[in-house]
Amino acid sequence: MPLKITNREVNGASVLALEGRIVNNIEYIDRAELGTLIEAHLNAKSQGASLKLCHLRSKLQEVLQITRLATVFQVCNTEAVAVASFSV
Repeated sequence: MPLKITNREVNGASVLALEGRIVNNIEYIDRAELGTLIEAHLNAKSQGASLKLCHLRSKLQEVLQITRLATVFQVCNTEAVAVASFSV
């Protein structure tokens, strides 16, 4: 299934929902997918924005810990917490 991205605005924050290869129910992530996340983070940062991740399964959280990318990405338990963190 190709990656499908839907974009909506919530309280002034853009919320992207990903379905397909990189998805909330992900069981496995490879180097290319990690590269995609890093590229998205760098693109956001270069535009003065930030990228927050939410609804991650334990496998992806584990990969972020092992690769030390957990220090790069802010991970929130819920979308509401992620959106609220932009207004702090």
